[in-house]
Order: sequence, then C-alpha cells, then structure tokens
Amino acid sequence: MQEKKWYAVEIQQACQELRSDLYQGLDQEEAGRRLRNYGPNVLKEPPPRSFFSMFMGQLKEILVLILIGAALISGILGEWEDSVVILVIVVLNAALGVYQEYKAEQSLKALKEMTKPLAKVVRGGIVTQVGVGDLVPGDVVLLDAGDSVPADARLIEAASLRVNEAALTGESVPAEKDPALVAVGEVSVGDQKNMVFMGTAVTGGRGRALVVETGMHTQLGRIAQLLQETHPEPTPLQRRLAELGKLLGMAAGVIVALVFVTGLLRGEDILEMFMTAISLAVAAVPEGLPAVVTIVLALGVTRMSHRRAVIRKLPAVETLGTATVICSDKTGTLTKNEMTVTQIYSDGNLWQVTGAGYQPDGRFLDQNGNEVAPLTDRNLELMLLGGLLNSDARLEETGKGYRVIGDPTEGALVVAASKAGLTREKAEKTYPRLAEIPFDSARKMMTTFHHMDETIWSFTKGAPDMLLVRCTEIMTRQGVVPLTEETRTWLLEINSQLASQGQRILALAIRRWPEVPDDPLPETAERDLTFVGFFAMQDPPRPEAKEAVLVSRRAGIRTVMITGDHQETAMAIARELGIWQQGDGALTGAQLKQMDEEQLKEAVDHTTVYARVSPEDKLRIVAALKEYNHVVAMTGDGVNDAPALKRADIGAAMGITGTEVAKEASDMVLLDDNFATIVSAVEEGRTIYANIRKSIQYLLSCNAGEIVAIFSAILAGLGSPLTPIQILWLNLVTDGPPALALGLEPPEKGVMDLPPRKPDEGVFAGGVGTKILWQGALIGLLSLASYWLALSWGRTLEEAHTMAFVTMAMSQLVHSFNVRSMDQSLFALGLGTNRSLVYAFLASASLQVAVVFIPFLRQVFETAMLRSSDWGVVLTMSLIPLVAVEISKLWGKLVNGMK
Repeated sequence: MQEKKWYAVEIQQACQELRSDLYQGLDQEEAGRRLRNYGPNVLKEPPPRSFFSMFMGQLKEILVLILIGAALISGILGEWEDSVVILVIVVLNAALGVYQEYKAEQSLKALKEMTKPLAKVVRGGIVTQVGVGDLVPGDVVLLDAGDSVPADARLIEAASLRVNEAALTGESVPAEKDPALVAVGEVSVGDQKNMVFMGTAVTGGRGRALVVETGMHTQLGRIAQLLQETHPEPTPLQRRLAELGKLLGMAAGVIVALVFVTGLLRGEDILEMFMTAISLAVAAVPEGLPAVVTIVLALGVTRMSHRRAVIRKLPAVETLGTATVICSDKTGTLTKNEMTVTQIYSDGNLWQVTGAGYQPDGRFLDQNGNEVAPLTDRNLELMLLGGLLNSDARLEETGKGYRVIGDPTEGALVVAASKAGLTREKAEKTYPRLAEIPFDSARKMMTTFHHMDETIWSFTKGAPDMLLVRCTEIMTRQGVVPLTEETRTWLLEINSQLASQGQRILALAIRRWPEVPDDPLPETAERDLTFVGFFAMQDPPRPEAKEAVLVSRRAGIRTVMITGDHQETAMAIARELGIWQQGDGALTGAQLKQMDEEQLKEAVDHTTVYARVSPEDKLRIVAALKEYNHVVAMTGDGVNDAPALKRADIGAAMGITGTEVAKEASDMVLLDDNFATIVSAVEEGRTIYANIRKSIQYLLSCNAGEIVAIFSAILAGLGSPLTPIQILWLNLVTDGPPALALGLEPPEKGVMDLPPRKPDEGVFAGGVGTKILWQGALIGLLSLASYWLALSWGRTLEEAHTMAFVTMAMSQLVHSFNVRSMDQSLFALGLGTNRSLVYAFLASASLQVAVVFIPFLRQVFETAMLRSSDWGVVLTMSLIPLVAVEISKLWGKLVNGMK
C-alpha cells in the first residue's frame, strides 16, 4: 500500500478524508469504533517468551547440562533410580526457574503499564487526556513544550512550535514547524514542516494537530524493526555476581577435582565419587543466585511502585542506597502543587481572594475585609481577564471535584477568574487569541495577543523582576502614567514583601498595538509595556515533606532546594521544612552566573537553597556536587531538565507535571510528584540491596557448609556424609525458597539512621564475607559431627547419611532466620515479621521430613527412619547456628558499645 503524502494535503481536505472536525475532534463513540478498526497506537513488540521457551532456556545452563549428562551415565550403568531422581530434580529446578523468570517479567510489565504516556486530545469539543495507545486517525491532539508527539499528525495550527526529530532524521537542531502546505512531490521527513511524527519531542511552543497515522503505519512504525526493544542491561550488582559465579565455578572445579581424586585414592567407588563430584559441583556454585537477585529486584521495584515511585532503570535501585544529596524542586514536590491566588495587587490596592485549591468558589475582599464585586473595578477586572487569557490551563470538573489540565500556576489564574464569573470558553470567544510568544525558562514570561475593544492588546505575564524592567508605564485609576524608577523600586519592595511570606508572585503587563506583529519576537514585543499588577499565589508545603527532610538528614542525606522561584519565597518554604538551617548558604541564578566552576564547587558543599535558577544552572550544580564525590538524586519536570536528570546519578521525573521528555531521561518517576516519595524510594532502595546481600550470604554459607562437610569427611577417610541425590535435594529445597523469602524482608529498624552506602562497596563488605565463611564452616562441621556420631554409635551407613542429611537441611533452614539481620537479634526482629520466610521454612522443613518418613521417598533418597535419640542430636545440632550467631551479634554490640 502506497504511503499517503499528508504533507501535500490541505488541512481541511485531510479533515474531510478522515471524517473529523478540526475543533470538535471525534466523539468518544466514533473514537472507540476506530480503535477497534485500526488497533491500538503502539509499535509491535516481540511476542512474550512461551513457558516452553523459558523452560528450555533453563535447561541450557552449563550446570544443568552436567546434571543431565550425569543422569544419562547413571542410566547407562544401570542406576535407573538415580537417573530418574536426578532428572526429576532437574525438571523441578527448571520449573522453579521458569516461575521466577515469569514472576520477574510480570512485575516489570506491570511497571511498564504504570508509566504509559498520556496525550491531550479533543474529544467532542472537550480537551481531555487519554493513553497514547488509544489515539486513532482523526483525533485532534494538543502539543506543548515537553510533550512527546504521540502519533504522526498534520498540523492545524502552531505557535513557535519546535520539534526535536533526531530520532527520525538524526538532525540535532529542533525543526521549526508551520501548518502551511508543503510542495507536492517527494519530500523527506526532515522537510515536512507541517507534519509532526510519533516518537519526536516538542522542545518549544505549542500546536494543534490532526492524527493521520498510528501504530505501525507511522514513520517510526516503518522502521520499528530497527528500534525493537532490547533486553534490559544487567545492573552493576548483577554483573558483579555473574563474575562471582564464574570465580566460584572455577573454585568449585578445583575442589570437585580434589574431592574426586582424594576419594579414589581412599578407595571409594569410582561411580559413587563421580556422582558425588558432579553433585558437589552443582551444590558449590549458587546457580540460583542470578534468578534470586532478578526476582528480588523485580519484586522490590514492584513494592516501590506501591509507594508511588516507578523505577525505569534497574541500576537506580542500587544507586538509591548510596544517595548523599537530594536536589529537589520546590513547587509540587516539596509543596502541594495546589496553587491558589490568595492576593491581587494593583494601583495601591491589595485584594484578598478566599477559597483554596481548584474549587472555583471564593470571594474578593478589600483591605478592610469588605467583599467587593471584582468586575466593577477596572484594574481588578483587567488582572483577572489578563491572567485567564494569557494562560493555556483549563479547569475541568470531574467526578471527584475539579482538576486543572496544564500548568498549575496558570491553573490558579484560571480558577481565580472563575471565582469572578469569567470562563475560558466565553473569554476566548469574546477576546480571541491572535498570536503568542510562548513561555520559556530563560525569559520567564509569556505574551499573548487579543482582539479587544476594537483594537489589539497584548498581555504579558511573568516573573516580576524580569517583567518590570520591560515596563515604561503603569496602569492607575486615573489612567496610564509613566513608570518612574522610584515607583519601580517601590513595586519590587511590595513583591519582596509578598514573596517573603512564602508566596509566588506573578506580574501582569499590557501593551496596545495597531495590528498584530507578523512574527512577534520577545525582543520587540516584550518591551515598552504597561504594568498592571501582581498575583500572589500560595502553594503550601506538603505536611509529609518536613518529616521526610528530617528522615533524610538522619540518614546522612542532605536536601537541597532548587527552584525558579523568588529567593524570599524559596527561603520561607526552606525554613519551614527545615532544609535551610543557620549557617547554610543560599544562592540565586544571577550569583551562580558570576561564579566560575571552582567557586561553585566550594559553594555547593554548604548551600541548601538555589533560587531563580535556570535548567542550565541545575546542570552546573549537579556537576559541582559530583566533583565532591556526592551521589546526587535530582528531580525535574521540564524538557530543559533532561540534561540535568541524565547527569545526576538518579534522575527523578515528575509523574503528574513532568513532560514525556523528562520521564524518558529519568531513572525513576514519582507518580505523585512528592518529595517524601523520593525518601521512601531511598529507604526501599537500601532495603532491596540489603535483602539481596542477605540472600547472597545465605546461599553462599549453605554452599560452603556442603563443601566443608563433604571435603572434610573424605579427607578424614569417613567417605561422603551425603549421597549425590541428597546433595541435589538440598540444593533444591533449602536454597531457593528461603533465599527468595529473604528478598521480601521488611525494612530493618534504623535502616534510615545509617549513613549512605559507598558506591564502590562490594557485596562482601561489612563483614559479610567473613560471616559466610565461619557460618558455612559451622553448618558443615555440625553436619559432619552428626555423621561421625552416627558411625561411632554403630548406626548403619544409611542412618548416618540420614542424620547428616537432615542436620544439614535443618541447620540451613534455621540459619535463614539468622541472616535476616547482620546485627539485630532474631528475637528483637520478631519471628513472624517476615511471614514469607516462615512459610518457606515450614514448606522446606515438611518436604525434608517427608523424605525420611514416607517409605517411597526413603527408598528414592536412600534415607532411613531415625531413632528418637538421633532426632534429639539432629535438632540440637540444627539449633546451634542460631545460638552461635545470636552470641556473635551480642558480642558485636558489646564491642561497639565499648568503642
């Protein structure tokens, strides 16, 4: 099918062909019908792996292949029972691996669903948000700076619209867009100025576009095979563990060879020693470790998502535990992001506006507290009307109340106007917008042009200090008069007084024009303005933010506020939250620009508030902090924040106000835009890493115990205390379930009272390596002791094997409770606080007891019924690791207390 040249079609014709309406869009019923016809607006992904494919993948592991080979050799030599048992264990182990892999995939898939992007679309004349996958040809979408273009679309209108099309064209400079018709003929993607394409990013301006192609029919879809999703990169921890696995494999090879040769020299049966050596190799290498780590990471990030933090890149989980500085935006992160106009100033009058949040109910009070009719005062009416017209936010009523679609600050202006009875629909019809100069973070202002009172007026709103320098006149009750330097200074003092109360201030100015400029530019349009007044807005601190800042400080993490707001506003909030304390520094963007890199490096170590900063300043602050070897978490929401988010060790994008570009650049997304969520994520990150270390400690100490028991017994001439089948059974029953359960351990008490972990700290740091060795040796020697006692008491070899077998299994299972904490007593933690581990213990212990008591299983696993005295020995030996580790923890506390 030939590709349609939409760029060469007039927009009205395109609209007719797609049976749509440029202003009303499609209705919901038609959109649903088209979605069924065209399919979802997504790129085809590779089909998920089948269970059979995952199962076969498990069987390709080198150790599993060795086991299968051993089973075949046993069968050839007539040992069919051993052969069948080995194969059953292989299948069970593979089934467990498939389950783990499937669980991890499902967890990550659920997280992916949570971060699906949204698009602003006009349905039935109402602007709403829908999932990008629900867009269909004929939909009318709205585009703003920071949005990812959701589908291929033909532009209806554009105001200074610039789109980064590097993903398609390789051109790094954003393309200027224009709705005008492009010449008929073959035109490359980069020259289709009236088109926007799926997967590209809006870097500036705004636009309205008609969706013409979706899914695999888009330009991106046509090259989708080149962009197929790759498998996630392993985290640094997973890479280190893979290397550890190789080292352990080589070490196991040496030990197995020694055991085999030693056994032969001692006169052991060659087949028995071969099977023992193979089984020991399987037991010595924790082949389940990568799967355990993957599932613990996956379950951990799922748990994080329940606390409103979605991890986009797995390495961030590890990095979170090492964070030393959190650089947070103020608005919406440390504060509620429910901006409300509380005061309006104009010509010496200060009106109070009642009501909070987005509910459009409130009154206007004069300085004496008397209610006034807002539309009877020309200056107040002009302020409200200007704030409404010079904004893109929309107030929408939902089943749960009202919400603002768009910028929260602009939303506050729209709500204030609504309180006076001014609605966007009526205002836009009466005073249509003719042109605009969009807001950008460098100018900190926005200008719109409107037809009003038989002439053209422009409204400019923005930061007071930036806007006042562009004003030459001021609006008074007597009319427009020149703005003197004395009046300008006085206005800046009023601005400072309002800002010092923790309020955000916006200034509004107007200008009269004979006609709309052809190509309005900030340099010419935003000068010679007439100042009208100030809006004072309150965005109260989040109640939970103060506690989160305190928790961060206890955890050795410094909180730094970075905001584009006025310094007085920032300082008021920072003091209230405890971010800024006596002796801390505060810098403005202007001061930062005067500093060289060395001066900035000196300043960042004691500065906790940065005000009036640009996205470029954020990048410099992050770089300077990293020079101090800080591990930096940085929040961001705008398209210009993407470089700083990438430069930070942990980039956290806002889930509500964040642009799609910022989310793509981030490591994690805060679904509720809440600072406390970052702190919760740090706690979860620390917990996940600690739990992975616990799983590693448990698995390796169990493996070490098996090696010590078998190697020591053979060296002592006692023969192997465990049969090959028993070794494999231990590897299946006592390793996997408890190790997974340890990955679900709840956060330890005081996890946020510890300093951050060093980034280069290995998994064996903090005494973990030593504990693995001595605790593994203890478990192995206890099993060996049970074996030796059984032989010395004249028990049969089968009974001796059974005593060693059960002692090894039960002591390992008991030891899993020791590993729950490095230094806290099990009795302080509480036995039932990790129910998953209790269930894993009971299940594994039941299976272990079953192979002794059930006759059929006794025959398979070569066990024997034990006498009551034997059970007394087994249970006593099994509890010794618990007692020994409890004593070592108590001793550690005493030693630390004496320091």
